[in-house]
Amino acid sequence: MKKIRVGVIGIGDISDVYLNNLKKYDAVEVTACASRGLEKAQRKAAQHGIPKAYASGDELIADPEIDLVLNLTTPQAHFTYNLAALQAGKHVYTEKPLAMTYDEGRQLIALAREKGLLIGCAPDTFLGGRLQNIRELIDSGRLGRITGGGAYFVGHGHEFHHPSPAFFYQPGAGPLYDMGPYYMTALLSLLGPVKRVCAMACKAGETRTVPSGPCEGQVLPVDVDTHICATLEFACGSIVTLMCSFDVWDSELPRLELYGTEGTVLIDEKDPISGPNLFGGDTLLRTREQYRWKEPERLPEHVNTPWEAVPNCHPFNSISHEENPRGIGLVDLVYALQDGRTPRASGDMALHSLEVMECIMRSAHEHIFCMPETSFERPAPLPTDFPASH
Repeated sequence: MKKIRVGVIGIGDISDVYLNNLKKYDAVEVTACASRGLEKAQRKAAQHGIPKAYASGDELIADPEIDLVLNLTTPQAHFTYNLAALQAGKHVYTEKPLAMTYDEGRQLIALAREKGLLIGCAPDTFLGGRLQNIRELIDSGRLGRITGGGAYFVGHGHEFHHPSPAFFYQPGAGPLYDMGPYYMTALLSLLGPVKRVCAMACKAGETRTVPSGPCEGQVLPVDVDTHICATLEFACGSIVTLMCSFDVWDSELPRLELYGTEGTVLIDEKDPISGPNLFGGDTLLRTREQYRWKEPERLPEHVNTPWEAVPNCHPFNSISHEENPRGIGLVDLVYALQDGRTPRASGDMALHSLEVMECIMRSAHEHIFCMPETSFERPAPLPTDFPASH
């Protein structure tokens, strides 16, 4: 197979994880990187043995020897560079979100189809071992029919740890657009497209004060809703609650759980950021045989009946935020080119995710049910021997 030559635009902290991981795969070769300054790009190129460095994303896109653009810029720049790369005849893999708005996302997908190009989008954490383990439970029928579930990202915002947290309280961010894509993509990959949305939203205050770090004492305007609750009706019939909040001081909620006619499966992490944004972790299960209250007499020991940890034979099980397999979605897209199939982290799924999030906010503000227009092909499970089997 001919190697796909990749050019990377945006070389912030997240780029090192991508670049280190892409070196592991024979199907791809990173041949160029670009930043807003040539010197910074040259340092990154030297660090990772990348042959070319460019002072701008536009210069990199103009390079005729690049087949695929990996867009790791900030969300506000995603649409511009993704559009330019497609117009230049290059495949695209972009960090989330696909674009800042559903309308922009539609333009990208339409252009990719018109030009016969592939576009893929993070997050690819749904390809990690934990969510693939849950997918196997669903597909095997062990859970029965999935009737409902819940997905909960709750915390108290990023001003406690991020050096520059102002963006998280501006349009295009907030808890739904910042962390929501991990939870939304997990649900979409497991259950398929959403049919109908109903939601409410609010915010705890008009400002936030940064308590520490380089911006300590800075008062941040809050121009987005910071507590969102949505009910998602999936085309498969499942009804799932999604909660995304920057207004919760602490919580014992599981990050994600699904309710089937034969059992319940969940991701139960006490760390409020250890949810579907990680690749690995335990998959916990209870079936009718393990039901705590199946006996007529309810005893105290039933309360602490342990959950079954489901054995996991799937790859990509990192539970680290610093060292993880980010980029396997791009590698899968490259194999999709070879195999003539839809990539698992597809642009269609990313567009549907973006539309569903817009539907959530529209429902909350207009007090209506909202029905998404788009759909997508639920991604095939990742082979346990990936990439040997694509």
